[in-house]
Amino acid sequence: MDDVTQVPLVLGAMMFGTTIDERTSFALLDRFVERGGVWVDTADCYAFWASESGHGGDSERVIGRWLKARPGTTVRIATKLGAEPVEPGSWPQRRAGLSPGAVRKAFDGSLERLGVERVDLLWLHQEDRSVRIEDTVDALQGLAADRFGVSNHPAWLVERGRAHAQATGGKPFDALQLNATYLRPRPGTLPPGVAHRFGVLSDEQADYAKEHGMDVWAYTPLLSGAYDNPMKPIPDVYDHLGNAARIAVLDAVAAETGAARGQVVLAWLLSHGLRPMLGGSKVDQLDAALDGVALTLSADQLARLDAADRFDWADPYAGQ
Repeated sequence: MDDVTQVPLVLGAMMFGTTIDERTSFALLDRFVERGGVWVDTADCYAFWASESGHGGDSERVIGRWLKARPGTTVRIATKLGAEPVEPGSWPQRRAGLSPGAVRKAFDGSLERLGVERVDLLWLHQEDRSVRIEDTVDALQGLAADRFGVSNHPAWLVERGRAHAQATGGKPFDALQLNATYLRPRPGTLPPGVAHRFGVLSDEQADYAKEHGMDVWAYTPLLSGAYDNPMKPIPDVYDHLGNAARIAVLDAVAAETGAARGQVVLAWLLSHGLRPMLGGSKVDQLDAALDGVALTLSADQLARLDAADRFDWADPYAGQ
């Protein structure tokens, strides 16, 4: 869906203005742009759990101040709405949600904090089953956003929203944002940092996105540094035999390329059409990730990474 080809990495700004101070945030943004980066991702709720107020907005404010201090800088801004707590400490039971009124109010707040008149991509952050998706889609159509996407939604609900937009002449969702990495969590588990039942990219969601030509953005692709930082063990949800085989191949390919394991993971994600997102807090982490998305893996290396724990899919027409 996206015609930008300079750098496929997305800079995640979740902790800007809270655990990542403004000076460091500016340095990361400057380095990202210097190396050809285009997409910056944030949300109206970032990062309420780390802020003094208990509300989000710090990340968008920092980005807004950076944009004001860098006139003429060309980046694309993606922000999300729907997950901001109504009162401090009320998430997830009481969050802004996706009613038409809440959507319009949240978006107005994002534009004000960012200091922009429109955004390039607006995400629905989490599903809200107290509201008809059709009503949310109708509310989106009047907003100053070039594109709409959904994060942490099941495929059937995305399809309902897309179908309604197409039937009413609106702009359908054209992007998904989900957790994805090379390792696979055990069935029935959620990796750390994933708070949504449908937050981990499934084969069905990937197949749906491919069928409809949708972008897929992958959050937490590097397991918060656990692939390469010995002080950060790989989370227990990834401890199973299938991943033991995957790690063995990942180590072999990393040795062959001279790259870090995380860099191989980023290159592998791109080979599957997934756009990785980096939320690192240091410029050297950003540089390493930018080098990773520039890494070219051979056809043999990609085939070995894919085959590590996979069986051939059954023919859908078998036995008929």
